[in-house]
Amino acid sequence: MAASLRIVSPEVGMISPRTRERMVASLRVAGIDDEQVLAAMAEVPRHLFVAEALACRAYEPVSLPIGWGQTISQPLIVARMLSVLRASGDPRRVLEIGTGSGYQTALLAALGYEVFSIERIEGLFTAAQELLHRLRTPNVRLRLGDGSQGWEEFAPFDAVLFAAAVPCALPPLLHQLAAGGCLLMPQSDTADEQRLKLYRWNGQDAEEEDLGNCRFVPLLPGTVNQRDHQGA
Repeated sequence: MAASLRIVSPEVGMISPRTRERMVASLRVAGIDDEQVLAAMAEVPRHLFVAEALACRAYEPVSLPIGWGQTISQPLIVARMLSVLRASGDPRRVLEIGTGSGYQTALLAALGYEVFSIERIEGLFTAAQELLHRLRTPNVRLRLGDGSQGWEEFAPFDAVLFAAAVPCALPPLLHQLAAGGCLLMPQSDTADEQRLKLYRWNGQDAEEEDLGNCRFVPLLPGTVNQRDHQGA
């Protein structure tokens, strides 16, 4: 049977604030120097967004499973992507592809962005929706759906941020960007290699920048509901 995500209750504040402070200190050592990103990482309790059995490892420099074959990315890659996003014009309206457990969504909201986030797996969508609501996370809209199609109803966006790897920039999402917007995504150039790519959109064409190696789960089409995993 597929694992389900049993997120730690916000009332279970068993993780010392010093643990979060050590994570932020390690991000500084690793080269993250955007103070607003670091402040958001210090504010948002990562241990609430992982499975309860793994809460004690939430601030380690590792990715962690969250069920359904998905992971929450390690803190450094999340901080790096947020720093790149802010350095690329500090957008106000962000489309996030792959809500997961909602951690990056909460960080985007903590940075003051209006966030539109799409998750294809119903179990993750429901858990993230409940937790973000309980944490009173502002300016967030969530949708259960196929992220590869974007969210045309609320376009144009200032930025699109992927939390899963795709083989190329997807035209529907580029065309949902405002002129001057950016698309930040892990791109699977080969079966064994992924590169973090930044695309700057001028309204007609996209300029590509390669930001180095990364590792994410692949973006898959369609949606997955709870009964799809029953008896699996």
